[in-house]
Amino acid sequence: MMENKFVRAAIPALFIHMCIGSVYCWSLLKGQIAADMGVGVPQIEMAFSLAIFFLGMSAAFGGRLVEKNVNLTSFLSMVCFVAGLCLASYAVTIQSLPLLFASYGALMGVGLGIGYLSPVKTLMLWFKDSPGLATGIAISGFGLSKVIFSPIIEGLLSVYNSSTTLLLMAAISVLPMTLAAILIRKPKHWIEATHKFCIKEAFRIIFNPDYIKIWLMFFINITCGLALIAFEKPIGLYVGFSSIALLSSLTAVFNTAGRFCYATCSDFLTRKAFIYGIIFLTSLACCFASYTLMMPLVIIVALMVVNAGYGGGFSTLPIILKETFGMEKISMIHGFALSAWAWAGLSGNQLSSYLINIKGYGYDVLFAVLGVLYAISFVISLSLMHSHHKMRAKQTVHELKIR
Repeated sequence: MMENKFVRAAIPALFIHMCIGSVYCWSLLKGQIAADMGVGVPQIEMAFSLAIFFLGMSAAFGGRLVEKNVNLTSFLSMVCFVAGLCLASYAVTIQSLPLLFASYGALMGVGLGIGYLSPVKTLMLWFKDSPGLATGIAISGFGLSKVIFSPIIEGLLSVYNSSTTLLLMAAISVLPMTLAAILIRKPKHWIEATHKFCIKEAFRIIFNPDYIKIWLMFFINITCGLALIAFEKPIGLYVGFSSIALLSSLTAVFNTAGRFCYATCSDFLTRKAFIYGIIFLTSLACCFASYTLMMPLVIIVALMVVNAGYGGGFSTLPIILKETFGMEKISMIHGFALSAWAWAGLSGNQLSSYLINIKGYGYDVLFAVLGVLYAISFVISLSLMHSHHKMRAKQTVHELKIR
């Protein structure tokens, strides 16, 4: 009974991702954290940027460890995530910005990265016939976390200060993440290859033309998504949306739905890279419509579609990597690719802030710039599909020769 794909993969993945996904509730915490520390909000923003940066970089370098022992990495994720929240609570109490950056940013960020990566390969092994559904289940949990934790955090902050709220968030996360680390397990039939890591092999992967295309598409999609998400509230006010809280919930729902739906749809496509083409084309169309019309309804729809594509880009990434490089080293390669998240975490907010706050352009220019970036990504996706077509043709010729 215990040896089934839901107990050993799906449920542990949801537990881990729904806990670590609470990092996206930073916008609810930062105001109270800044007030409790006696500083302005801009002075603490680096904590969130560092968390996303260390998420991407720890995933990039943690892939091999995940390949070796998924239980250990899941437990390590819990320790780093919970310890980061606890130390962040202490940092607020003693009003130490360096400790806040080191705890919420670096330590918790490492927990995020390892935790994000840990369940993905295990899910794909258990759901061998529907890997898109598998990654959709797990990674939608990361998006759904914002929907679940937002009312919890708002309720806690109405009673406690930010220091106590951070401690209680840590306490809430301990049990499900520990249970996930105990339950998660690869199928018995799967024997992990005992290959030694070498720098030459890593360079061969990261300089592979198809890997570079995938990395660039993933980077641009996150950059565009974060650039728009960062100005979600002011854009909502600009178009006269009456409830910003409702808008935030709607975008979170579309983000979650995109993670699940795009990944599940990829199971029905022969060429998995086509799903990225759909994401970029729909996002491009909405950005172009927003730029030309600047109508409130069109802009709100654009926010929803871009959020869905932003989420979908995460859940379909391992599927495209599997199609390109195979299953054997998927955790390592997926980790390398997640480094794009680290750099996009630093560039996305800055792009929209530069255009709107520094240069003084309107939101129409922001949509125009994002449209150009989505157009570039769409062209890259066509190139990747062409590469996959040639790869399949070579495999077919090889199989015919063997016969």
